[in-house]
Amino acid sequence: MEIAFPQPFDLAATLVGGQAHRWKTDGDWFSGVLRGNFIKMRQTSDGIEFRSRPALETDLVPLIRDYFRLDDDLMEVYDRICFDDRVAAMVEQYPGLRILRQEPWECLVAYVCSANNSIRQIHNNLENISNAFGNPIFLDGDVRRTFPTPAQLVEAGEQGLRDLKLGFRSPNVHQVTVKVLERSLDLDELIALPYEDARERLMECRGIGAKIANCVLLFSLEKPQAFPVDVWVRRALAEWYFPGQKPPTNPVLEQWAHDYFGNYAGYANQYLFHGRRLA
Repeated sequence: MEIAFPQPFDLAATLVGGQAHRWKTDGDWFSGVLRGNFIKMRQTSDGIEFRSRPALETDLVPLIRDYFRLDDDLMEVYDRICFDDRVAAMVEQYPGLRILRQEPWECLVAYVCSANNSIRQIHNNLENISNAFGNPIFLDGDVRRTFPTPAQLVEAGEQGLRDLKLGFRSPNVHQVTVKVLERSLDLDELIALPYEDARERLMECRGIGAKIANCVLLFSLEKPQAFPVDVWVRRALAEWYFPGQKPPTNPVLEQWAHDYFGNYAGYANQYLFHGRRLA
C-alpha cells in the first residue's frame, strides 16, 4: 500500500530522530507498532509504501496520515519559523522533518523513562516493557508486541519495572501508570486544556519536570508551542543565540522561545535539536 505525501517529507529523520522510541531499521525499511498494529514502511519518491497486521493496509491509511500530522501545513509552518536564519538553514538541510502525533499513553511512559537517559536506552526500555507485558503481533514471519495498556503495565509493580532495568525511573513509571488507570490523570482531557494548564497537570506527577512535560505535550497532546529544553536544545540556544554569554536558565530559554517562535515553537525546537545533535 502506498500513501502520497504532497509536501516535503523525510521518513528517517522523523522516525528515528528522537521523537518516538519503538522504530527499528532494516535497510530502507522501518518497522514499528502503532496503536496495536505491526507496520513496516519505507519512503518512496511520492510518500511511503507500507504493509501491516492485524489491520488491513486500507484501514490504516487514516491512522498513518494522523501519525505523521499530514493535517499540518508544513509550508505554513516554515513560513512562521524560517524568519530565523538558523532555523531556516536547518529546514534547508533537513526538509520534511515532521513532528509526530503519538499515542499519549505510550508517549507519556517513554518520556518518563527519558530522565537522565540516552535515546538508545529509552528505545531499550520501551521495547523491554512491551516484550514483557504486551501482546504479540506477527508480520512477514516477524513478531513485535503491542505497548501494554495501563491495566497491563500496573501488574508489573515497581519491582517488575526495576527488573526491566528502568532503575530510579521505576517508581515514577508505576505511579503515573496508576494515575492514568484511575483517571486522576486524564490524557484525553489534557488535549482540550490550554497549554499552561496541561503542562501544570503533567508536572504534578512524580518524575515529570518541564522538559518531560513539554515533550509529552508536543509529541502527543496537540501543543505545538511546547518547547522542550534538553541538553541538545540548550547547547543549540547557548551557542547560536547567546554566544559568549552565560546561558540563561531553562525556564528563561523556554519563555524566550515561546516569545520568539510563537505557536510553532515546537517545530523550531525539533529542527534545532536535529541540527545540533547531528552537527
